[in-house]
Amino acid sequence: MAPHPITPRPEGWIAFREPETRLANAEFAPPYANMGSLPDVDIEPAPGLSYFTPAQNPPAGTAADPQSSGRPVPKLFQPLTVRGVTFHNRLGVSPMCQYSAEDGHMTDYHLVHLGSMAQRGPGLIMIEATAVQPEGRITPQDVGLWKDSQVAPMRRAIDFVHSQNQLVGVQLAHAGRKASTVAPWKMGEATVATAKVGGWPDRVVGPSTVPFDDAHCRPAAMTRDDIEQLKRDWAAAARRALAAGADFVEIHAAHGYLLSSFLSPHANTRTDEYGGSFENRIRLPLEIARLTRDVVGERVPVFLRVSATDWVEDSHPAESWTAADTVRFAEALAAQGAIDLIDISSGGVHAAQKVKSGPAFQAPFAIAVKKAVGDRLLVATVGAITNGKQANRLLEDDGLDVVLVGRGFQKDPGLAWTFAQHLDTEIAMASQIRWGFTRRGGRPYIDPSAYKDSIFE
Repeated sequence: MAPHPITPRPEGWIAFREPETRLANAEFAPPYANMGSLPDVDIEPAPGLSYFTPAQNPPAGTAADPQSSGRPVPKLFQPLTVRGVTFHNRLGVSPMCQYSAEDGHMTDYHLVHLGSMAQRGPGLIMIEATAVQPEGRITPQDVGLWKDSQVAPMRRAIDFVHSQNQLVGVQLAHAGRKASTVAPWKMGEATVATAKVGGWPDRVVGPSTVPFDDAHCRPAAMTRDDIEQLKRDWAAAARRALAAGADFVEIHAAHGYLLSSFLSPHANTRTDEYGGSFENRIRLPLEIARLTRDVVGERVPVFLRVSATDWVEDSHPAESWTAADTVRFAEALAAQGAIDLIDISSGGVHAAQKVKSGPAFQAPFAIAVKKAVGDRLLVATVGAITNGKQANRLLEDDGLDVVLVGRGFQKDPGLAWTFAQHLDTEIAMASQIRWGFTRRGGRPYIDPSAYKDSIFE
């Protein structure tokens, strides 16, 4: 067999050789006469980790100020300080259940899921609905903080987010009458998670015995003892969230889960001090807000998510929690002073809901709340926000404070960069990502046209 031909190498090409071979051959001598004159350039490590990853200063998603264009920084990319925490922009990752935990313990899936977004610069990230009791999970695969062993795996994911100089919070939750279900992508086969697959269909609770629909479990009405135990477990979960390193916490009072069900006259038919009147129905969420603040202290931000409407005002007006109720609830929260931000979503409480969807379809509810509470509460909007210009208008023109996006980040972990491009805004990006789109060295910010230029569009 003829020998394989040797491919000619271009002029100046240098092969890799072992150090002793390289140094023994003058052809491969170093190009510097005096190696001692070279600067010692190293990569600063992110602090507090057992492994190396480069520090990110400034954090990805930080807008250059001033911008090279001379234009002002859009409000979407302006920082926001809440108590002891400064968020570097106002675009946040909404909590999104992944149904991928083991007995409430986060896994490497969560580290990758959260980490991919953290590298690319949202102003804040919220960890998905995190159950404060095992019976408070939506599915057997939900994340939880009802026992101490769940802190370490959450801490591992949070440590990576922090290594990127990003901020992350935990949404504390109880599923209530919508607990013990299968994951959404399995609901074509069944709705209830049976005991055989790790469910607890005989231990589902709610404010009353009203089920969400015929396919869900019929809940037991919570007793006073159940409510007091919930408060204790909620406080313990909040302490674990801090132990895991959370920068803020959110109270989940939306989408038909436990606290949301207490608010709704459809789901809450109690006759004690936790049911009946508007004041009684908001009592437990207010108590949870107060105890959460008491646990986390004065420097940690506390958010609360609420469904602005049950979307049955037309078909079941007597049973519906309405947008007007949400404004009243927000005013009560503002007067109480325990939370800092109200996160306005909608629906999920009544099986007969008729959602009137469309671009930013929930923003009008948030705008109404903001007009009522003014500067006493920060207000966030979420839902069908798909463009940076649209998001920025909600802040600059409509007076809202924060924009949250869920599915957009699922599709595009670099959504902060995408929205910055829509707004012709320079933002910082993780060094390992940025260098491939810009010249080496230089400023830590990416020009909005860098991506198109780098791939010759």
